[in-house]
Amino acid sequence: MTILVTGGAGYIGSHTAHLLAELGRDVVVLDTLERGYRDAVGDLDLVIGDIADDRVVAKTCRKYDVDSVIHFAAYKAVGESVSQPLKYYKNNVSGTIALVETLIANGVNRIVFSSSAAVYGTPDSSPVNEDAPLRPQSPYAQSKADVEHFLRSCDATGLRSVCLRYFNAAGAHDSGDLGEDFSLTTNLVPVVMRVLFGSQARLDIFGDDYPTPDGTCVRDYVHVADLADAHVKALDYLATGGTSLVCNVGTGQGTSVRQLVEVTESVTSRSVPHAIGPRRAGDPASVYADPTLIRAVLGWRATRDLREIITSAYRWHQRHPDGFKR
Repeated sequence: MTILVTGGAGYIGSHTAHLLAELGRDVVVLDTLERGYRDAVGDLDLVIGDIADDRVVAKTCRKYDVDSVIHFAAYKAVGESVSQPLKYYKNNVSGTIALVETLIANGVNRIVFSSSAAVYGTPDSSPVNEDAPLRPQSPYAQSKADVEHFLRSCDATGLRSVCLRYFNAAGAHDSGDLGEDFSLTTNLVPVVMRVLFGSQARLDIFGDDYPTPDGTCVRDYVHVADLADAHVKALDYLATGGTSLVCNVGTGQGTSVRQLVEVTESVTSRSVPHAIGPRRAGDPASVYADPTLIRAVLGWRATRDLREIITSAYRWHQRHPDGFKR
């Protein structure tokens, strides 16, 4: 029996697919390679295709005897989702519906979904638990909330799901040969790496007058290897009869922008040029997870700290300054 990893040529998907293979699981990756990289898949089996293509998905399920799916395939740029909402709803929501319909038709009834803490929007307080109101503030975030709702509805079909709402994914594989392309993201750690490696002049810190210990925004950074492990544990939970579940994936600790810069300078022995600018509209002061549920039900907890995140990201960018080449 085989695990299908949709979007497995992307950042978190590729780390998860490789971890599964390292654990001796049979894996096949489905990816259009529009925003993923063949090199990130390595020696794993790769099917180039779209999740909405029922013929490709059905053929893959039959050929590889797929019994479960980890679903990463989605567009994820918040700004782009605002300017191109149809693109996001068509791919992230309609594409997922088409995928699930084909999975059910082929006897696949277990799926782990890559959701996001973006569904919370600006929470009333932190740490944030799964009972917090959902207030998505972009088409991207809304698409994640919509898919979560859709998957809950699919319990009636016999499909069981785990939706993982993760916070800020960061870091890279221990080998230094698998990581995030910093040219295509606005996430803080890759932006800091762009500054260190000279493709950006400085880091702009948006506001230093927030009600946080040092005035800068606080977020929850989770090592990508820990995130990959959460997906494996979610699969195992479903395989042993677990019911559908939605849970946070985070460390439970907040890190400010200033703290991240200081740790980066300590780890790399290099300065990070930066400047303080005005607040960015919509940025909450502090967002970090309450990971109580995932610890209790899946037995997962983060094992790597911020220094390991920065060390691994720096190693990846040193070894691959241009990321993956298509």
